[in-house]
Amino acid sequence: MARELAISLYLFVFKFVFSLFNLLPLKDKTTFVISFGDNSQHVFEEMRRQHIETEVVFLCKGSSVNIFNTYPGTKTIPFEAFHILNWLRSVYHLATSNYILIDNYFGFLAAVQFRKRVECIQLWHASGAMKKFGLEDESVQYRSKRAKQRFLDVYSRFDQVIVGSDVMADIYKKSFLLNDQRILRTGIPRTDFFYNDNKKEAVLEALMRKHPEWSGKKVILYAPTYRDYELQHFSLQLDIEKMKTALDKEYIVIIRLHPAVRNSLDLAERYPDFLYDCSSSDYQINELLLVADILITDYSSIPFEFSLLRRPMIFFAYDLEQYKNERGLPEGFEENLPGPIVKNTDQIIELIFENRFNISLIEYYAEQWNKYSKGCSSANLVRYMFLSKKASSSAAKKIQLTDASR
Repeated sequence: MARELAISLYLFVFKFVFSLFNLLPLKDKTTFVISFGDNSQHVFEEMRRQHIETEVVFLCKGSSVNIFNTYPGTKTIPFEAFHILNWLRSVYHLATSNYILIDNYFGFLAAVQFRKRVECIQLWHASGAMKKFGLEDESVQYRSKRAKQRFLDVYSRFDQVIVGSDVMADIYKKSFLLNDQRILRTGIPRTDFFYNDNKKEAVLEALMRKHPEWSGKKVILYAPTYRDYELQHFSLQLDIEKMKTALDKEYIVIIRLHPAVRNSLDLAERYPDFLYDCSSSDYQINELLLVADILITDYSSIPFEFSLLRRPMIFFAYDLEQYKNERGLPEGFEENLPGPIVKNTDQIIELIFENRFNISLIEYYAEQWNKYSKGCSSANLVRYMFLSKKASSSAAKKIQLTDASR
């Protein structure tokens, strides 16, 4: 009850301040609201490549500010309520921009009404969905009536939601209560990286310069999703001692925790030259996927991108039943994975030794979830946004659909 009252008070203040700034003229300005960064970064770099003339503002949550504060000619503002001046600046830019690009659920959207000439585009932070979210999340049924209405208000602010597949389009329609006119089939911007050989080569070279000790080793990347009860204190279920004993001669292990997890691991010091914690913002997930020979994950969305590399995956779902009951998983979750499910470290080691992976299944999975992500997703979105100034929205959208399906 107290939490709901605090949220309501915050949204009331947000609405009041936004309404004041809303009296000011709109500017030719694109404001990104960022929690993860990958998609926003690719879209901005494409805007710069196409010489789009517009003011650009990055409103950053958490550590994402470290990624964007290096771009010249842009404004980067930590979007945090406890810093009043930055918060006011953020609300000002939200009220005076003609494009708002977001990559997550942001509760403040429930308090705003954008003007007719403003377009709010949801980039999201994943190419697909392993777990239920939005209105499909099992926990929503236990939330108050006020909270449920707030969720609906937020989803109603999405003018367009980008997708990389028709499968994901259907999920968004259910999770956010959208119709097909609000689905933009441009592909997912951050997947462009996997089609750019020059960028991939440069990233690999940079990683090897940073970690020359990785040379000659096969890389196992462990990238689990978060659990609500482990946001402050992540509990590693992999038995690193067993993995080191069995795999040390040929492999190294990289751990990438979910950005929502706030603590880091101290195990890397105990296993030098074998275990590496690459959870900080110094590393981007795409570069870690590129260097990985095998991915170990669970209910994370990372496999949708990793499948583009056609490399083996193992699903370490040690708490499958508990997670299914608490968060909810799509029907047929186990049957539709592009790799085997395991419950313990011994099974992981056995799979790696036996090399029992179905690459054909991974290829099918990649095509299913990346139908529109063919290396030009960022360009598709940028053209859609800025063509809409000269042509009707429907015409611009049609052009993007044609380009994305080549």
